[in-house]
Amino acid sequence: MDMRARVNTALKQAMKDKAANRLATLRLINAAIKDREIAQRCDGEEAVVSDGDVLAILGKMVKQRQESARVYEEGGRLDLAERELSEVGVIEEFLPKPLCEDEVAAAISEAVASTGACSIRDMGKVMGELKSKHTGQMDFGKVGPLVKKRLCAG
Repeated sequence: MDMRARVNTALKQAMKDKAANRLATLRLINAAIKDREIAQRCDGEEAVVSDGDVLAILGKMVKQRQESARVYEEGGRLDLAERELSEVGVIEEFLPKPLCEDEVAAAISEAVASTGACSIRDMGKVMGELKSKHTGQMDFGKVGPLVKKRLCAG
């Protein structure tokens, strides 16, 4: 089942269960997917949102909500922070299991080997390879410096 179908199935189930908070979050996910579809149509591309696009959207949504929760906690608004974190929980149900540090290191090694990267100039190739295979499984903001370190050392 593709990502969009999984979200729609969960949306229907949330309606049946009358789970208002879950339903609201699932509707936000659907809206973000439709926004991407509309943006692609405006760019003249075919309006098909792939599973990789959906994973990228979900990853971005999680980051946004984590940042908002952090800001709310700093501002003493624990009620709003809790709501943001509950939304993160719903969104993360659709993301693949994050890779541990050893798995990330192995994925970097595999990407470096498969792209034939040998210098920092090849970093874009390696990151592209990682993004194509591991979207939603790793934080590319943290992986970038690891790839850079590996390419500078190797």
